[in-house]
Amino acid sequence: MSTTTAHAPLTATDVRAAAERIAPHARRTPVMHAEVDGRPLTLKLEHLQRTGAFKLRGALNALLGGEGTDRVITASGGNHGLGVATAARLLGVHATVYVPESIPEAKAAPLAATGAEIVRVGEHYAVAAEAARSRAETEGVRYLHAFDDPLVVAGQGTIGLEIATDAPECDTVVVAVGGGGLVAGVRLGAEGREVVGVEPEGCQSMHAALAAGHPVRTPVDSVASSALGAATLGQVPFGVLSAHPVTPALVSDAEIVRAQERLWEEFRIATEPAAAVPFAAWLAGRVPGERPCLVVCGANAEWRRADQDLATTPASAG
Repeated sequence: MSTTTAHAPLTATDVRAAAERIAPHARRTPVMHAEVDGRPLTLKLEHLQRTGAFKLRGALNALLGGEGTDRVITASGGNHGLGVATAARLLGVHATVYVPESIPEAKAAPLAATGAEIVRVGEHYAVAAEAARSRAETEGVRYLHAFDDPLVVAGQGTIGLEIATDAPECDTVVVAVGGGGLVAGVRLGAEGREVVGVEPEGCQSMHAALAAGHPVRTPVDSVASSALGAATLGQVPFGVLSAHPVTPALVSDAEIVRAQERLWEEFRIATEPAAAVPFAAWLAGRVPGERPCLVVCGANAEWRRADQDLATTPASAG
């Protein structure tokens, strides 16, 4: 079984090895074929993953494929931290997760429920990440990056591998881009299919890196920034994307919000903004291919139980 290092180029073999490692713990999420506005599309329902997001895959692969450890420190806008904390709990590892003070409660509550140590620092992910890395170095504990780690990238790529196997007729795979771990992994795992990486107009780490020829720091300002708010594309993802290019696309915040609404209207899928980004690009006509597969990457958004409205909603006879 492959043991990727930071110095070895990532390949599809690493993704296949990750799929074997994580299979006992991660769900193989379903694909759904549908038609919207008279056009066919397929959805990879990764929001049904344990923890409600794809990040568990990379976290599991990193902990299972790396050197053995009983402690891990990470930083996250929410979903990666939840993935690491859950993977750590499953594998008997103690996790400390640094998060921005602005983390949505829909992500903070389940994160706290894992039993991991939670530390809130700064307004944005980058500040929390700097503090987490500093502590890991000081205490000699493994730091697990949210997207700039070969094992994490390979783990996320198992989504592409599953799409290639379970929806072989799909010619294009569309994913949201933050720090680049998902798009890079899926590019390796999708078995030659065209991959479209979609970013919010206010969070363009991949676009900026491709334009500059190397990762550069970019502004973070989007309704989807809690999940896609990486200011800089990861070096590992950039290396993959340089060798295996993807098709970039941009969507506005208004398009993201409308796509969220359409996902609910069409499929009763309640997503966080980041997960609606691929659908937003598809609705806007920015996705090539005849049979695209859109990755619905997470659903850790605010949700109201019916009993929360009972005090103010009059009873109905039907």
